[in-house]
Formats: sequence, structure tokens, C-alpha cells
Amino acid sequence: MNLQPLLDALDIQEHAAQALADGLRRQIDELQGRLREAQTQLEHLAITRKTVTALADRLPARSSPPDVPEHPDYPRILAVFNEATAPLRAREVCEALDHELLPKNIEGTRAKLKRLVKLDILTEVDAGSFTTKQ
Repeated sequence: MNLQPLLDALDIQEHAAQALADGLRRQIDELQGRLREAQTQLEHLAITRKTVTALADRLPARSSPPDVPEHPDYPRILAVFNEATAPLRAREVCEALDHELLPKNIEGTRAKLKRLVKLDILTEVDAGSFTTKQ
């Protein structure tokens, strides 16, 4: 019996298995390098979190801004006041919002302005004259 074809086939399989093993070792080496980089980044992030937390504990507590009521006019009213250079009256806010200058619209706007005063977002500097809280 001639064993040479069998030995040749084994050589081919051995070379293929060796090439596969070498390729997998290269991939393992690359993955280990990437893992080390990821671990280093995690350590840096942990240090950063610890530093930021320590610094945040030293900062004075800030109160969160009050919640604005869920009505489409409130953000628009606040935008009007953000652009204003002087206190505004309800009639002026109605004009800025393009509402008809009817008594019901002016009174509705005045009520919204008073609600923003109660929420400590606006200030009523004079009777009926409103401005942003400083």
C-alpha cells in the first residue's frame, strides 16, 4: 500500500490547521490589545467620574427651574420676555403673540402672566407691568 497520498493529505490538513491557528493567535493578540485600550479608557472614565462628583459636591446647590404649564402660549410668552428690554403689560404681550386685542385675550394673557409670577418665573414690577425674574 502506498502511504504517500495519505501523508500528503495529512500535510495539507496540518498546514491548513497551522495557518488557522496562526491567524487565530494574531486575532487574539489584536483583541487583547483592544481589550487593554478599553480597560484603560474605563479606568480613565471612572477617575473622571470620581473627580467630577467630588467637584460637584463642592458647588452650591442650584434650584431647578420651575416647570412651565403645558399650554402653547407659555413658551411663546417667555420668548417675548427674553427679547424684551423693558417691563411689559398684558396688552403688549398680546400684540407680540399676534392675539386680537380683545378684553378676553388681554385678561387671559394677564392671568397667564400672574401664574408665571406665582411660579417665580416673572416679576410684577408695578401693577400690571411684568418682567423676567432676575
